[in-house]
Formats: sequence, C-alpha cells, structure tokens
Amino acid sequence: MQETEVSIIIPCYDEAPALPLLYAEFLKLRSLMTGISIEYIFVDDGSRDETRDVIRSLVKQDSCVRYVFFSRNFGKEAAILAGLEASQGKFVVVMDADLQDPPELLPELYAAVKDGEYDCAATRRVSRKGEPAIRSFFARAFYRLMSRISDAHIVDGARDYRLMSRRMVDAILSLKEYNRFSKGIFSWVGFETRWFSYENIERAAGETKWSFWTLFLYSLEGIMAFSTVPLVFASVLGMVFCLVAFVTICVVIAKTVIWGDPVSGYPSLMSVILFIGGIQLFAIGIVGQYLAKTYLETKNRPVYIVQEKSI
Repeated sequence: MQETEVSIIIPCYDEAPALPLLYAEFLKLRSLMTGISIEYIFVDDGSRDETRDVIRSLVKQDSCVRYVFFSRNFGKEAAILAGLEASQGKFVVVMDADLQDPPELLPELYAAVKDGEYDCAATRRVSRKGEPAIRSFFARAFYRLMSRISDAHIVDGARDYRLMSRRMVDAILSLKEYNRFSKGIFSWVGFETRWFSYENIERAAGETKWSFWTLFLYSLEGIMAFSTVPLVFASVLGMVFCLVAFVTICVVIAKTVIWGDPVSGYPSLMSVILFIGGIQLFAIGIVGQYLAKTYLETKNRPVYIVQEKSI
C-alpha cells in the first residue's frame, strides 16, 4: 500500500453547496500533482444541511476521501484538531471548504516544504475586498494587538490555510489544551515558515458562518489563550485609580482646611462612584474570563466527540 504523501483537512459546517465545487477543484489538482498520493479528510462539525450526504457520496466514488463526523457542533478549532489527529500524510494541509482558500496554490505550498528547508508554507490575504469596512478595520487592529501583547506573532491577514510537515503537526498535537486558537498555536510551535500572499476570494457557494460578534468572541479567545497582558492592564488600572483617588483626597482636604471651601456635589460624588464601580466590574470581568478558561481546562473534557468516521 502506497504511503500517503499529503493529507488535506477540510472542516465543514453547512457546506453542502460548496463541496461539489471543491471536489471538482481537487480533481484538477491531481493533474498538477501527479505521482503524489493524497487523502482528503472532511470533518463535519455538526452540519444541519446535506453536508454529510454529499461527503458520503464522495467516499463512494473516491477511495482517497475519508471523513470524521462530530456528534454535534464543537467549532472549527475542534474540527482542525480532529483532522490533524486523523491525518496520515507526511505533509498536512488545512483549508476551508468554501474555496476562499485557492486549491491551485497547493503545488507551490508543497514545493516549498518538501525539500525540508521549511516546515510550513502558510498563506495570507493581502486585501479584504468584499468585506465590510468595519470588519476589516477591527481584523487589522486585532493582528496588530496580538503582535504587541503576545509571544505568538500572527501575520496580518494570516489564514488557517497552510501545508505543514509531519514534525510540525506532531508538535501541534502535543499541545493538549482545551481552549484552542489555531493561528496562535501554529505560530507558537515555531518552525521555519514561508508565506504566500493572494488577493481575497469570495465564497464559491453558501453563506459565511462568521458574524462580527462571533469573530469578536473568537479574537478574545486568541488574546486570552496567548497573552496575560489584560490581567496586567487590570492591575495597572487599579493602581492608577488608587493614585488618582489619593491625589483627589489631598486636594479636597487642602481646599477645606486652607481655603475653607466646603465639600460639595452629590451628583459629582455619584458619578465618581458609578465610574469607579464600572472600572472595578471591568477588571473583575477580565479576571473572570481567565478563571473561566482555567475552569474549562481542569474539567479535562474532550475537545470533540466523534459520532461516525470512515476507515
């Protein structure tokens, strides 16, 4: 039996309209990568449409196609992990099902890694055409923020779409954390990476599952997974307000004792109390988020549960 050279992992969630188009691109890809054994691992993350039926039909017509079906929706991070654990290839690719990750780049990614000079060939978008301006602004701000407060440097516009060597995949799988942020993990494990840039591509079919709110929550996951700066920020904020309070007390005492100016202002007092109370709740919220992540880690629950998988 021929050893698998490249494993391609495709996380799926309600991607039934896009999968036939993606598979057609895979067939074209084989003519460009002749002599290279490829397996396709579709990881269904609890889809509600006909995604599983489409995948089963692909398995029947192509022995190179495999699948992992979750018992419910566990999220894209869990799907990526399941695909990495199921992969058998010397090189492993992670890509989306909606064709926003161009399959025609794969021969270049493979050529960059196969000689051993690089362990990873990663991709980044150089433009965000078609995205709302507010979403693009906050995305760029997130990448800048992560680069400053984290030891996991994430390139602006970085995608999950990448080809990795087996030793890099094994390093990623050695990280057993429950709260996973793959872009940060890919960077944190190190290894030499070559970057490939391309223009933003619209979805081939279906609708995006990422709203502004879900992306915002996902960005918070990344910040808390790879930085403790928010905790430091909360501590510094507390010290600053203690200093401001001390100075304010000194000013009030001086005005009363030296100049006889009476202390006044019930409305101003209430405003200060509410403001300080808000700051305290904000700081407690930051601590609470880290505590919640620690709580989830200590439960030792599985990242995902498999309902069905092909052999």
